[in-house]
Order: sequence, then C-alpha cells, then structure tokens
Amino acid sequence: VQLQASGGGMVQAGGSLRLSCAASGRTPRDYAMGWFRQAPGKEREFVAAISWTGSRTLYTDSVKGRFTISRDNAKNTVYLQMNSLRPEDTAIYFCAARPQYNNPVGTASLYDYWGQGTLVTVSS
Repeated sequence: VQLQASGGGMVQAGGSLRLSCAASGRTPRDYAMGWFRQAPGKEREFVAAISWTGSRTLYTDSVKGRFTISRDNAKNTVYLQMNSLRPEDTAIYFCAARPQYNNPVGTASLYDYWGQGTLVTVSS
C-alpha cells in the first residue's frame, strides 16, 4: 500500500487547509486511517483517525472542533479539513493506514503504512 499526502502549504492564523491522503497499490479491503503530525524538535503526535466505514472518528483534544477527518472509499482517499488554524498547528502532517482494523486509534505503532508527509505552516 502506498500513501500519498498532499494539500499542505502556508496559511495565516485563522485560515483553513484541506489535506488529502490517497492510497494506491494493493489497498486492503478495509482499513482505518489516521493523521499524525510532527513539529520541529518535537515527537510525532496523533491528530485524528477514522474507521473504515467513517462512522467513528477520534481526535486529539487540541484539534477538536477545528479539524474534521473524513474519507471517500470509492476514491481510496482520506481528508483532513483544518479550520481556525493556529501557529502551533505548524508541522509535517503524515497519514497512516491500519489494514484489516476498523477501529480508529491514536497510537502510531499500530499503523502499518505511512505517507511521506506534507508541510503545514501557520503564520501569526
């Protein structure tokens, strides 16, 4: 499975961006997806996750009410809509896949496949 993240860029505080993560190759029949981020000098942290059906989502507290994760299984694509962005959201954002599991989880080690990351920069 190959994951390609896109949609990053530079935006002012309060602005919005939508990240996409497209899966290709031997995509599994069902898989949960997650978004993680890593800021300069910090460890990778969980942002959001979604079940295969999209019926269940999970968010870290700092993005609740601002970010929305969704997916289009017909396109093998997961999205992260980011609104009301803050400078502290600046990071490289990675998408990850957890094949054959439906539950969204926030533990990076439970994901088997990772995209290359897309940079989000929020200026104050």
